[in-house]
Amino acid sequence: MTSSALTEPKPNLIRSILAWGVHLFTATGAIWGLLGIFAVFEGNYKMMIVWMIVAMLVDGFDGMLARWADVKKYANGVDGALLDNILDYLNYVLVPAIFMIKTDLLPEPVKWLTACLILLSSAYQFTQTDAKTDDHHFKGFPSYWNVAALYMLLMNLPPWVNFGFLMLFNVMVFIPIKYIYPSRNSYLRILTLVLTYLYGAIGIWGLVQYPNQPQWVVWASLIYVAYYLVLSIIPKKSHAA
Repeated sequence: MTSSALTEPKPNLIRSILAWGVHLFTATGAIWGLLGIFAVFEGNYKMMIVWMIVAMLVDGFDGMLARWADVKKYANGVDGALLDNILDYLNYVLVPAIFMIKTDLLPEPVKWLTACLILLSSAYQFTQTDAKTDDHHFKGFPSYWNVAALYMLLMNLPPWVNFGFLMLFNVMVFIPIKYIYPSRNSYLRILTLVLTYLYGAIGIWGLVQYPNQPQWVVWASLIYVAYYLVLSIIPKKSHAA
């Protein structure tokens, strides 16, 4: 036996189990997406909201867990980024697109057109080689169609207004604005994290009360949306401090 073989470190079984466990945690997003689709077809929008929230929580924490467990080292047989993209397309694009077809939140003549445009523009957004930039931003509107669908459901705006907003977001996919990645944002980091967690906590509290959600929660949440957009749109070099 060579000396190099004797000195080669043994695989860390516990770290490997933890790393593969994180991949499994991420993969559960497929289950929540499937349950969300069934809830839409059953007209049970309360449960659709629940499964959307679960999917977003998994997506919100799996990246942090993956870095903590060092999945690239201890579970490198799976491409975690590819797995994440597949499940994000399911939960952030396909589920809300089905929801938009099945509800009356869009004008009847343009439901299928809207859903198809969302699927196509998101396919482009997800497959850009620099969709997630090296400095941890999303290039172009980051396919938050599930969030848009929830606002449509809660705000009860006229269908043609909803259609107008969705067309605007479709155009924004192709405009190379760098939208912040809240959990990995490097400027105004503490403020951004605090506002993001506050937005998530209050948003979940309001959503689980549907259809009797407090309307002030919906409107107050738009403060964070405005903050997110302003922080994304203004020149990044101004955040260098």
